[in-house]
Amino acid sequence: MSKLKILVAGLVPDEGLVELKRDFAVDHQPDASRAWILKHLGEYDGLLLASTRAYRELIDAGKKLKIITTFGVGYDHVDVDYARECGIVVTNCPISVRIPTAEMALTLMLATVRRLHFYDHAMRQGEWVNVSQPVNMGTSMQGKTLGVYGMGRIGAAVARFGRMLGMRVIYHNRHRVDPQLEQELAARYVDFTTLVKTADVLTLHAPALPSTRGVFNAAVFAQMKDTAYLINTARGALVNQDDLAVALRDRQIAGAGLDVFVDEPAIPMALTKLDNVVLSPHAGTGTREARLAIAREAADNLISYLRDGQVVNRVN
Repeated sequence: MSKLKILVAGLVPDEGLVELKRDFAVDHQPDASRAWILKHLGEYDGLLLASTRAYRELIDAGKKLKIITTFGVGYDHVDVDYARECGIVVTNCPISVRIPTAEMALTLMLATVRRLHFYDHAMRQGEWVNVSQPVNMGTSMQGKTLGVYGMGRIGAAVARFGRMLGMRVIYHNRHRVDPQLEQELAARYVDFTTLVKTADVLTLHAPALPSTRGVFNAAVFAQMKDTAYLINTARGALVNQDDLAVALRDRQIAGAGLDVFVDEPAIPMALTKLDNVVLSPHAGTGTREARLAIAREAADNLISYLRDGQVVNRVN
């Protein structure tokens, strides 16, 4: 009996596909173009997809396709509703990304609040910054309020880091989390307006949905403290980048740390010219350990469904 065929499209570590290759005929195409995928997808039963958009045209090309699993937690590049109409299961990898992405959020917090970009740039220009001058000082995180927008797995991990640094934690979520988790994190649920007005550091961990796209805009930045910092390791679409650039330029808020952008890999030029923003190329899971773990989780999604008939990490 011939094995079911799996297409792995994108830069996925081969070491994470070992078990998958035991049970299935795996075709790993790290450099597959969209045109190549459209031409050949009809041959495959499962798809492990990195960054290529899987909208109607691509889904229609998968005549035998039974499951798509994304290489990461995000799935806004997949038309999950249309996939469901076509009888295709869509899964993601929420476990493996949790700690690496939380680490990146913490890194961006510290880098922005302690003004590392400003110091580093000045020193590379031959200037020794006088940090005895208040204008050149950073801010301590201890005793400050960490606002978490989206208290899922990653948001909760970042909240734990915040508590470790001696921060108070408030959060806003579509639904209030379990009281036991609130108690563990010493986190207080607040409405959206209170979140943005109160947070000293506001970190974003929500998915890109119609209800969340552009929710952080000029009106919100005007409500934030002028000493507050915005951190985004979730999805670029949550933030109106033009409004953010103006808010940073005019010092409506103190700074920002951004790992995600609306139209990657394009970065708004207005942001690149500011010394109160730290930019990172969607590197939240950019560690060897994280990418290997994500590959294994994605492989497990495919194995669980196609071999064992069990759906895990389903998003549609």
